Amino acid sequence: MLTRDSRDTVTSVTAPESEISNRVPRLLRVSAALSWRFVAVVAALYVVANVVSFLATIVIPVAIALLLAALLSPLVSQLVQLRVPRGVASGLVLIGGIAVVGGVLTFVITEFSKGLPELQTQVSASLDTIRGWLKDGPLHLSDVQLQAYLDRMLNTIKENQSEITSGALTTAATVGELLTGVLLALFTLIFFLHDGDGIWRFVMRGVPGDVRPRADVAGRRGFASLVSYVRATAAVAVVDAVGVGIGLWAVGVPLIVPLSALVFLGAFIPIIGAVITGAVAVLIALVANGPVAALVVLAVLIGVMQLESHVLQPLLLGRAVKLHPLAVVLAITAGLVVGGIAGALLAVPLLAVLNSGIRSLLSDSDADVSPSQVDVHAPQESGPEDGSGDRVKDL
Repeated sequence: MLTRDSRDTVTSVTAPESEISNRVPRLLRVSAALSWRFVAVVAALYVVANVVSFLATIVIPVAIALLLAALLSPLVSQLVQLRVPRGVASGLVLIGGIAVVGGVLTFVITEFSKGLPELQTQVSASLDTIRGWLKDGPLHLSDVQLQAYLDRMLNTIKENQSEITSGALTTAATVGELLTGVLLALFTLIFFLHDGDGIWRFVMRGVPGDVRPRADVAGRRGFASLVSYVRATAAVAVVDAVGVGIGLWAVGVPLIVPLSALVFLGAFIPIIGAVITGAVAVLIALVANGPVAALVVLAVLIGVMQLESHVLQPLLLGRAVKLHPLAVVLAITAGLVVGGIAGALLAVPLLAVLNSGIRSLLSDSDADVSPSQVDVHAPQESGPEDGSGDRVKDL
C-alpha cells in the first residue's frame, strides 16, 4: 500500500511525463508507434529469411515435396475411396508419377539427341551466312580481321581457363546437392502422401487450444488453395507447351520436343517463366531458321501468353486462388531476389496459401466451420464465404 509521500512522488514523476506526452502531436505519436512495430516486423522477417536461407537445402526440397503432394494427394484420396489401403495407394501413385516423369525425361533426351545434329548443321549454315554478311555487308571485314577476332576469343578462353575449371567444379558440387535434394524431396513426399493428415494434426498441437479450430480451418483452406493452384498451373503449362510446340513445328525448327518441355517447366513460374523459356525457343528459331521463323515463333509465343493471361488463368484458377497480377509479379521478384529460381518457383504458391489462410481467419463465416468439414481436395473449399455468399475480397 502506497503512503502519502510515495503517492506524491509517483504523481510528481508521472505528471510531467503525461504533460510532455500530451504536448507531442498525435500524428507524431502514432507515427512513432507504427515505426517501432514496423521495425520489429522487418527484423523478424529478416531473421526468418536468414534462417530459411541457411536451411535452404532442407526447406526447398520439403517445399517442392509439398507442391507434389498437393498435385498427387487427390489421386491417393480417390484410390482410398475405392477401398485401396492408403499405403498401397500412396505407393501406386508415387511409382506411377516417377514412371511418368522418367518416361517423359527419356523421351525428351532421346529427341534432343536426334535433333542435335540437324541443329548443328543449321547453326553452321547460319554462322556462314553471318560471316558472309560481315565480309560483304556494310562492315566489309576482311578474312584477316575475322581471324584476328576469332583468335582473340580463343585467347580469352585460355586466359580464363582457371575460372572455367572452378566453375565446372562448382557445377559438379551443385549437381551433388541437387541429387541430395531430389532424394530428400522424394522421401518427404512419401510421408506427405501416406500420413499428411496425421502430420498436420501433430503440427496443430503446438497451437493454443482456444484458437486451434480457426487455425486448423485456415490451414486446410490454404492447402486446398495450393491443390487448386497446382492443378490449374499444370493445365496452363500443358497448353503453353502445346501452343509453342505447334508454332515451332509450323516453321520447321529443330528440337521441338525439348523446347516444348522447357516451356512446360517454365510455365510453373507464372508470367516470367514461360516468357524466359519462350525466348530461348525464339533464339533457337533465329539461329536455326532465320529472322522470319523467329518472328513467327515470337508471334505464337505472344498469342499463347495472351491466351494464358486472359482466358486460362481466370477460368482455371477461378476466384479461389485468384491473385492480382501486380501481387504475382512482386512476389516472383521478391522470391527471385531472396531465393533465386527456387524462390521464384515457390513465391506464388506461398502467396496463394497465405491469401486463403488470412481470408479464412478474417471471415466470420469460418468461425463456426469445423476442420472436418473442409475438403482440401475440393476447389470450392479453398476460400471462405461471407454472410451474403460472396467470397471475401482477394488480395
